[in-house]
Amino acid sequence: MKELLRTNDPVLLSFATALFKGERIEAVVLDGYTSVLEGSIGAIPRRLMVRDEDYDRAQRLLAEHGEPPRGE
Repeated sequence: MKELLRTNDPVLLSFATALFKGERIEAVVLDGYTSVLEGSIGAIPRRLMVRDEDYDRAQRLLAEHGEPPRGE
């Protein structure tokens, strides 16, 4: 799996996972529990992971919906 996003924005994570679900791209959010344990002060961003073979398509989908591409 490859990291597609690293963010503290729960709305963006929710949007991206819903978008990918509709396109049958499996997405997994990592570090969600760690973020909660640290008190939700935003010190630990969550990572959105997708399969290697879906990475380019997932990046394009985000770009088509107004989310700028991120570095690898």
